[in-house]
Amino acid sequence: MTHSTAPFAHPVRIYWEDTDAGGIVFYANYLKFFERARTEWLRALGFGQQVLRDESGGMFVVSETAVKYHSPARLDDTLIVTAELQTSGKASLTIAQRAYLRADGQADRLLAEGTIRLGWVDSTTLKPGRIPAPVLEALK
Repeated sequence: MTHSTAPFAHPVRIYWEDTDAGGIVFYANYLKFFERARTEWLRALGFGQQVLRDESGGMFVVSETAVKYHSPARLDDTLIVTAELQTSGKASLTIAQRAYLRADGQADRLLAEGTIRLGWVDSTTLKPGRIPAPVLEALK
């Protein structure tokens, strides 16, 4: 199933811990920013991940990522990180994500973009399972 709703947006501030020796954001940290945006997106839909795990016995795990980097972020920058459902199935989701530099009075500049594929697994055995129906329904 393919979706076309407006992307969820989450602000992220860049701290020293996010940067490398050159003062720019370390490339792998964009995956952390994407994770935060996905987590807050699910929370906004009414699904805190710990509660979801406790109540359903399952959880999302990342099974695949692809990221393209366009421009660096730096210390004290404010980013807007988006999460948008690209496709969904009974056991997996593909999320399109982007990180933009929030520019005062100007158009936001795309810094990184990617897709993250999530699979649903049993939280004890880690065996694949079906995404709970209420979650899939909320994503429509």
